[in-house]
Amino acid sequence: MWPEEKEAPFSEERMQDPVIKVRSFLKEKGFPESIIYSEETIFTVEDASRVVGALPEHILKSLVLLVDDRPALALMSGVNRVDVKKVRREADAKKVRMADPEYVFNWSGFRIGGVPPVGYPGLPPAFLDEDIFLYPVVWAAAGTDHSFFPVAPEDLARLTGGRKCSLKK
Repeated sequence: MWPEEKEAPFSEERMQDPVIKVRSFLKEKGFPESIIYSEETIFTVEDASRVVGALPEHILKSLVLLVDDRPALALMSGVNRVDVKKVRREADAKKVRMADPEYVFNWSGFRIGGVPPVGYPGLPPAFLDEDIFLYPVVWAAAGTDHSFFPVAPEDLARLTGGRKCSLKK
């Protein structure tokens, strides 16, 4: 949801398009159906922690970065901030920056607050914050700020084709 927009009332129908992309991807990869819907928002890590009932560090932040102007994902523990210099080294790139919300939506169809770790056009490079591997399960957005799913970090690495690395500031 964009900060200046008014949110329409919650409805499962309103949630379907982005969630369908995530569900289809997970199904194609043989991942069990586990998407949960909530009337409460998971827009922020604090919101997600409260709704899911997990510690903030167990909430997965899926950040879209532009690595030499190509989209990539940084999958972070909810309490960590991404260090773009570390991503630049990991990607052997010249320039890394956060993608703005408009770019994220136009490229992926997902809005900030519901950005998932999977379900993108192609398979963008994914960098997994090493701290998420400290937990048996992390909770990821499933395409909207009202849908989420649990995933083991090892499964997340397999699903995204990503690699574990040090990304936090």
